[in-house]
Amino acid sequence: MTTPTTWSTDELAAFETADEVRLAVRRADGTLRRPVTIWIVRVGGDLYIRSVNGPSATWYRPVQERHEGHLEAPADRDGAGRDGVGRDVTLAAADARLDNQVDSAYRYKYGRYPNSYVNAIIADQARATTLRLRPL
Repeated sequence: MTTPTTWSTDELAAFETADEVRLAVRRADGTLRRPVTIWIVRVGGDLYIRSVNGPSATWYRPVQERHEGHLEAPADRDGAGRDGVGRDVTLAAADARLDNQVDSAYRYKYGRYPNSYVNAIIADQARATTLRLRPL
């Protein structure tokens, strides 16, 4: 039996504090699609993303085929010294019982942005696409 892979403390911190991350979804043949920029939040020891445009988003549809991708957080631009980090990930539908916690995490992290952006990421259409990311 293999031990599940977990996030390192540094990886969790890098992804949690990154304002935006880039996700490249893996195609059926194993190659990566062009990365998209998305918001990410942490709830407990897990990372979550959503498609603000719902399940018809160009990047989201292929997730249903392969459930894998590559996630990257850029290096700090504020001089704090955090290096960029990247990790291959699995993308699985999140437990809907966590939707309120994920909503709260989005409100807290991105509350400085106009309400229209935050309201879009916590709307039912986006909630339906909540994915939990796990490192490979």
